[in-house]
This record gives sequence, C-alpha cells and structure tokens, in this order.
Amino acid sequence: MYKKNISENENDMIFGRNPVIEALKSGSPIDVIYMEGNGGSLNLIRSLAKEKGIPVKDADSKKLSQLSGGASHQGVAAVGACGEYVQLEDILAVSAKKNTKPFIIICDEIEDPHNLGAIIRTAETSGADGIIIPKRRSAGLNATVFKTSAGAASYVPVARVPNLAAAIDKLKENGVWIYGTDISGSDYSETDFSGGCALVIGSEGFGMSRLIKEKCDFMIKLPMLGKINSLNASVAAGIFMYEVLRQRRSSKEG
Repeated sequence: MYKKNISENENDMIFGRNPVIEALKSGSPIDVIYMEGNGGSLNLIRSLAKEKGIPVKDADSKKLSQLSGGASHQGVAAVGACGEYVQLEDILAVSAKKNTKPFIIICDEIEDPHNLGAIIRTAETSGADGIIIPKRRSAGLNATVFKTSAGAASYVPVARVPNLAAAIDKLKENGVWIYGTDISGSDYSETDFSGGCALVIGSEGFGMSRLIKEKCDFMIKLPMLGKINSLNASVAAGIFMYEVLRQRRSSKEG
C-alpha cells in the first residue's frame, strides 16, 4: 500500500529570512511562501522559490504575525508540505502493478485546500490511482488538505508537475484518454470510461483553463435541472469518479 511521509507537525511553518533561505537551499518540502516587501534577502528568497517552482504570495504584517503566532517573522513565512510528492511515472505504475486501466484525477488550479482534500478522499474510496496538480495556482499537501481528506492523503499518490499540459501529453503517450469536465460536454452517464482515463476537474471559479480544455479528448458534464448551473468542484468530482467506478465494476461483473 502506498504511504506518504507525513509531518508530525500540523503547522509545519518556517519563519525568518535565514531559516527560509536554508530550507529552500536544502530542498525541504515547501508548499507556499508568504512574504511582505522586497529587497535584500527577500529578493533571494523570491529567486530561490522561483527556481524550485514554489509559489510566493504577498502578505501583510498582520497575516504573517498570525501565521507565526506572534513570533518574529522578518517579513517571511514558509508553509512546509505535509507529504512527499511523487513523479507522474509513479502514478502510472500503480495501474500497471494492479493490471488495470489507469484511472487518474487531474486538478486544474484547485486552490481551496478543503476542495483538494475532499477530492483526494473520494479518489481514494473510488479506487483512483493518483492525482496530478500543477505547481502554481493550486493548493498543495498542507495540513488542511490532510485533515479534510480524513487520512486519504496518506495513501493516494499526488504528483505536482511544473507543466500540466506536458503531463497530459505524457498520459496520452501511455494510452490514457483525457476527459474534461465542462457544461459544454456530453452527459457523463452516456460516456464510456472503460479504457485508461484521466478526469480533469477545473478550478472553483473559472473551470478548466483554455489550454487544458484544448488538450482534452472528450468533454463531459453533469445534468443541471435547477437554477444553479454549477456544483462545488469536489462534489462534481465525486460524481464523475463514482461513475468511472460503477462502469468498471459493471464491466468486470459482466
């Protein structure tokens, strides 16, 4: 069974300029850096973070003091990732080991950690092989994600890639069909998921990005009968995932 290395400290925070610089240089798992201002060693932190694909978010002194619990932060705080990321090849290896068709979830800029945690939880229970997220404009494996996933984040491999479009191309090379989720698509219940498949779940406010939408082989949607024409990202993802599971179980039983 796949197992991540989980931090014992749910608030895995690093404060102060030198500690954050050393953490970046040593390759410590960092999810995001909050920073106030520029200049001097702060510019060095921004540069190192950019090299490693770690997002830097602007924050005021009040936000940084809140994160640090009142400790001296020197204008910077880094949030450590609570789990180790895997490579895309590791996720593809899961289905190869099980001798099943790949079943992968792609999160296109899901920024709410509660949504990402909920998606990971459903991915685990529905038998998905793993989850792919982009390095930028996405929630990472932080404490909130682990809590919301109810432990599932300990077992579902998560690959954090610098280029989501390139990752999709790699999946296609390995026989995986890409299913985008959008109101313009076909009814999900009339779609065949029996082959290798990857479901793309778009961001909470904007859906899939244009480039990722263009990369999809199929577009699928949920029927909307009320006055609201969209669902929470994690709720919609759960419905799609369980349709894949239903079809695959029916195929096996048949």
